[in-house]
Amino acid sequence: MSRKITVSGVGCCLVDRLYNHISFSSGSFSAFLSKEKGDGGLNPGQLVFKEEFERFAGKEFNTALREIIQDKVPDKISIGGPSIVALIHATQMLEGTDFNCRFYGCGGNDEDGSFLLSSLNKTQINTDNYVLSGTVTPSTIVLSDPDFDHGNGERIFINSIGAAWHYFPGNLNDDFFASDVVVFGGTALVPAIHDNLHHLLEKAKSSNCITVVNTVYDFRNEKANPHQKWPLGQTDESYGHIDLLITDYEEALRLSGKQTIGEAMQFFTDKKTGAVVVTNGAKNIRVFSSGKLFRKLNDSEMPVSSAISEELKKGHWGDTTGCGDNFVGGILASLVWQLQNQTVVPDLSEACMWGIVSGGYSCFYIGGTYLENHPGEKYNLISPYFEQYKKQIGDGK
Repeated sequence: MSRKITVSGVGCCLVDRLYNHISFSSGSFSAFLSKEKGDGGLNPGQLVFKEEFERFAGKEFNTALREIIQDKVPDKISIGGPSIVALIHATQMLEGTDFNCRFYGCGGNDEDGSFLLSSLNKTQINTDNYVLSGTVTPSTIVLSDPDFDHGNGERIFINSIGAAWHYFPGNLNDDFFASDVVVFGGTALVPAIHDNLHHLLEKAKSSNCITVVNTVYDFRNEKANPHQKWPLGQTDESYGHIDLLITDYEEALRLSGKQTIGEAMQFFTDKKTGAVVVTNGAKNIRVFSSGKLFRKLNDSEMPVSSAISEELKKGHWGDTTGCGDNFVGGILASLVWQLQNQTVVPDLSEACMWGIVSGGYSCFYIGGTYLENHPGEKYNLISPYFEQYKKQIGDGK
């Protein structure tokens, strides 16, 4: 009999305004490129705060933005954020199963807040703990250049934290810690949650929750200490309470303070992190499991989906926004399936397979969130790529 699983997530939820086909090599763009770490300038693949970018540019934000985008309007306005996008994707993949997903977060009492609440109500996410407070909803300008990195694509994020400055650990009620799985997603953009991660993770583990942390570029700490490693909570003891850490290449280096990904993986291992997955754009992912939650897996690599890569080369292309978030959602969906089936020791490799095809598939559409026309649509679109990926890596399951 399938076991009912409840997942509760907290972290970054915002409005994305995405501008596609912005050339990072154009003359109008070059004046806004960062010159040194944490200076508020733009860097491909990284995030900067709106206020810091404005100071760097030396002009009002909308004026600077207009110089970059020229006369373009957003190609898409959608739900964004490493927490909510991952949870929405997981929920879509888990359609029809005994599963409940709750999101904890906040928006502002403004037009963007109403847009988010209305959009979230079109999903299967439980939003009883999503509140509108303050005046400004968190938002991000996403600049996307699909031709960057030899056609692999990349984005730049200009973020406004808004109401998330005032979202605190006290907003997480007892139900949050009574979940089977708790997910802390992109908490660097919800500062009070991020700074208290050690205590929140410790509480979750004491309540027998499975803990997942997926990260986002931490501009706040990059700005404060550009030559020191980023903190994850008040102490590195946070890592020992994480069952699964999912991060990207740059974030792994900055969180560990190391120069190579091998050294970063060793850092996470030494800090007793249960399992680690590191993405790297269109390159292989890095994966490790100590055996604490998932089956033991030595530090190794897994490739991206060749079937999806071939489709992208043929021109089936949206943008790379939300690839990492959907990757996380795919892993979460697989973890829940395995828990529902009462798998004694979950398989991280299988979870990563679903993450890889989920992240890759998000390149086929613009923006991170795919709103389905009917339940089960996204699962039916992605599952053939999963079967192809199993054949690609010679998996006999």
